[in-house]
Formats: sequence, structure tokens, C-alpha cells
Amino acid sequence: MVDAMDFLARAVLIGTGATVVMDIWGMVRKRLLGIPSLDYALVGRWLDHLASGRLRHDRIAASPPVAGERVIGWAAHYLIGIGFAGVLLAIFGLDWARQPSIAPALIVGIGSVAAPFLVMQPAMGAGFAASRTPQPWAARLQSLLTHAVFGVGLYAAGWLVSLVNS
Repeated sequence: MVDAMDFLARAVLIGTGATVVMDIWGMVRKRLLGIPSLDYALVGRWLDHLASGRLRHDRIAASPPVAGERVIGWAAHYLIGIGFAGVLLAIFGLDWARQPSIAPALIVGIGSVAAPFLVMQPAMGAGFAASRTPQPWAARLQSLLTHAVFGVGLYAAGWLVSLVNS
């Protein structure tokens, strides 16, 4: 029971911290490079339509807006980050969380790019790995960089949580 609570607490803290790092990267990227971040309201819209039985959209932005889509999208964004932190801990164990190292965090962070490439982008109308976007390779590179930053965030948050718990 203690390990389960430790696992859950660390997953929440590490996942939240890593997602914050990813969001900071999005703000820096927008300011320095003019590349906008993902509009999480569209994620919320997709999730609401998904709950109603509609998986795929030609263009999610053209689908009817739903009440609370921004809140739904942002909540999902952080819950997904927590979920991937849980994956990290499930694969590499609580020992990783007590003494974090960068490689496992990067493996999970970069590996998490599979979710948008294989599920979200196709379902939201952008195609497999952003193939239907105006500049697919640029979109793929930005996704890969963002998820690598998420991996760095997993490591940094893991390190911070381990310091607080020691």
C-alpha cells in the first residue's frame, strides 16, 4: 500500500512538473521562433466529441465547439503528462524516482510522441504523423523536440521530487 501511494504521488508530481516544463518550452518557442503552441481547446473538443462516439474529424478546428473545451483540453494535457510519468515509473520503478537518470526519462519522453503521431493527429484531421499539415516534416520535428523537452522535464521533476523526499 505504501509503495502504491508513493508511486501515485511521484507520478502526479513528476508528470505535473514535466508538463509545466513542456508548457514553458512552448512559450519560449512561440516567443523566440513565432511557432504557436497547440491549442488545448481543440484537444478538449476532440475528447468531448470522442465521448459522444466520434473518433475522427477532417479538421478538428472546423468541428462544432463544445462547452468547456479549453478546460477539458488543459486537464487532459496534464493528466496525460501524469500518465506518462506513471509509465516511466512502471517501466523503470520507484528506484528510478529515488535516483533519477536522464536516459529513462528521455526514452519515455521521446517515446510519448507516438501518442500524437499515431492517435491524436490522425483523429483530429492532421493525418498520420502530421502528414496532412502544410509542412509535415516541420510539424514532426516540433513534436519530437517538444516530447524530448518533456523527457528532460521528467528527469528534472524526478530529480526535484527525489531531493524533497530525501
